[in-house]
Amino acid sequence: MSKTNEVLEEVTIRFAGDSGDGMQLTGTQFTHTAALLGNDLSTFPDFPAEIRAPQGTLAGVSGFQLHFGSIEIFTPGDQCDVLVVMNAAALKANLKLLKPGGTIIANADGFDPKNLRLAGIPDGHNPLENGSLERYKVHVMDVTKMTRTCLKDSGLGTKEIDRAKNMFVLGFLYWLYNREMDGSLKFLRDKFGKKQDILDANINVLKAGYNYGETTEAFDKRYEVRAAKMPPGTYRNIMGNQAAALGLIAASKTTGLTLFYGTYPITPASDILHELSKYKNFGVKTFQAEDEIAAVCSAIGASFGGSLGVTASSGPGIALKTEAIGLALMLELPLVVIDVQRGGPSTGLPTKTEQADLLQALYGRNGEAPVCVVAAATPADCFDMAYEACRISLEHMIPVIFLSDGYIANGAEPWMFPQAADLKKINVKFIKEKNAGEKYLPYKRDEKLSRPWAIPGTKGLEHRIGGIEKQHETGNISYDPENHEFMVKLREAKVEKIADHIPLQQIDSGNDKGKLLVLGWGSTYGAIRMAVGKARAKGLDVSHAHLHYIKPFPKNIGELLSRFDQVLIPEINNGQLVKVIRDKFMIPAIGFSKVQGLPFSATEIENRINEVLKK
Repeated sequence: MSKTNEVLEEVTIRFAGDSGDGMQLTGTQFTHTAALLGNDLSTFPDFPAEIRAPQGTLAGVSGFQLHFGSIEIFTPGDQCDVLVVMNAAALKANLKLLKPGGTIIANADGFDPKNLRLAGIPDGHNPLENGSLERYKVHVMDVTKMTRTCLKDSGLGTKEIDRAKNMFVLGFLYWLYNREMDGSLKFLRDKFGKKQDILDANINVLKAGYNYGETTEAFDKRYEVRAAKMPPGTYRNIMGNQAAALGLIAASKTTGLTLFYGTYPITPASDILHELSKYKNFGVKTFQAEDEIAAVCSAIGASFGGSLGVTASSGPGIALKTEAIGLALMLELPLVVIDVQRGGPSTGLPTKTEQADLLQALYGRNGEAPVCVVAAATPADCFDMAYEACRISLEHMIPVIFLSDGYIANGAEPWMFPQAADLKKINVKFIKEKNAGEKYLPYKRDEKLSRPWAIPGTKGLEHRIGGIEKQHETGNISYDPENHEFMVKLREAKVEKIADHIPLQQIDSGNDKGKLLVLGWGSTYGAIRMAVGKARAKGLDVSHAHLHYIKPFPKNIGELLSRFDQVLIPEINNGQLVKVIRDKFMIPAIGFSKVQGLPFSATEIENRINEVLKK
């Protein structure tokens, strides 16, 4: 039977199943292949909160959503065109995300009586048989049976064989969307090269899934999604945590400083450690400390010794690092603190995304302890903002908190390799000696209000450091009331002075004045960009600006906000940036919050834009 081809501009696929079904790997491999073919793309891995949730239950469902196309892609998609489900729980948990008329590809074995019961579906109500899915195109494949048949002579046990069934699904989807398997074949050879039986099993099942598409009569059509038109350059597919790690390395190589990364594992920041540990050939030093406090203190010690000191965590760990961040502020040493935000409070939702640490980053230290705060907007942007966090910290001798979150940290998109010559210069200067005849003043300031960086042991530059309030310029301990007030205001002025050395705020899309500005920060970027684009296409007077610098704000942000009748601020928290904007600029900004452990959809923001402009 001949198969016809249909060209599509964009497709959104969601893979869902138990944690042991390999849906994250399947989605990641399909993503890499899409990137190699030149598609623009965005991904959203959706992990279960429990490490070992019971198999077959809703709590154990793991998802991976991929939006790829020949057009510009900004989000993983509001709803999916294709939903691949390995069991009944995966269907029940994700059906609401499928477009009307969308395609369901279901593994028949995952809908037996046991799986239906674990998913909380009553006996006799199998959704594949009771007509409840009539509004969708449903294709049932016995993936488990076909995988076992393919590997019946492999010598592997049933448990090992069943682990390969995700390769059957991957192979079939490669066929369905006219994709070559070469990238995944190389991945398998690299991963299982020393385990020939496992390698052969995965390759055979991958090819069996592809061949199933060729021979089955259930699918009479294949699809093609052509390469996107992107600026010329060398691209790779990159996740946010990977990009952040490479941004840190780039700053290290640009400055010639040793990168020291002191950390303690925590979801979803741990992958930065994993990534950096691969680059010892670049002189990167990674240290997994015994706890969060030791981690940040080791990074401060590295900075004191003349290295680029970096630490990272998520909200609970940042809380533990708080006192030490205040110490770095008092010492006036460079320190980069990465906060990959997750749902809270306390342990909260470890595998879900949130933007709820903004006020913690701005104010979450004892005393008046201002630090610089920057934020990334997309996975690839994590490279630029990690690099920029290092630049600001080193040039201004100050701690910088870099805000990422689980959505962009684990999400992926194409990233064009920057050229070393195009990276912004980072000016690092160690003081070598004091002026002849003068007493060394360790806190004598330059035009940025920054003190000199002296390496311990440099003759003539011995000085006192510590967390107790210091006397202006000398650094000696001081309990003088007027000096303390002076130093508090000086430290605040030092942070605000950074505004002279960062870009002015730009309008991302739309006019530079009008009825409504949607102001965003962090990972809301893609959803806002799409929503504003759709609203403008309908003739609505709406614009979009996105903040990368939050403390201090760009110098022109107040004037920019004043050019719009209304300002809408979507956030994945209970309204934090909106509080800061109202307080600082005295405007009636409109908050729009979502606190579900999930990112905004473009449709949600577009609907809110419509509501605001109708008033």
